[in-house]
Amino acid sequence: MSEAQETQGLETPGQEPPREANHRVFLVVVDETEEMRVALRFAALRARRTGGKVAMLYVVEPSEFQHWMSVGDIMREEARTEAEQVLQRMAAEVSELSGSLPILYVREGDRRDELLALLDEEPNISILVLGAATHKRGPGPLVSAMTGKFLGRLHIPVTVVPDSMTVEEIDAVT
Repeated sequence: MSEAQETQGLETPGQEPPREANHRVFLVVVDETEEMRVALRFAALRARRTGGKVAMLYVVEPSEFQHWMSVGDIMREEARTEAEQVLQRMAAEVSELSGSLPILYVREGDRRDELLALLDEEPNISILVLGAATHKRGPGPLVSAMTGKFLGRLHIPVTVVPDSMTVEEIDAVT
């Protein structure tokens, strides 16, 4: 395992990853962007309609403050606490929409690298759902990477959901 830290301990008691081969697990990389919220809604509704589950990955970027170890440790712990709070808040929304508790992952490192590592480690994940920004700056670095240079590293389909979709449009296509 890399230096990255992973926590599956956020899972709610009684929650287990799907064991049956026909369960789809829709993975969403969580941050606090509007495009992520569109992707999360899409994934939750698809999971509900297909009998699947949602998995959520939050990647804590490494602290740039490495000069004093104790300060870096405090900053890392604060970032991890914030990640857990964001995931718990989003998990409540996913649970309401999908009808089941999501699988939660927290990792530390580069978002793209940690996503690829998780996909390699977790054979139950069957679909990656990414939200794409539709403004002039482009869809976002993760969407660009996963649909471009790093597409060959993926062994699952990628669903890209544009942030311009309305709630009604998402509900209609899921």
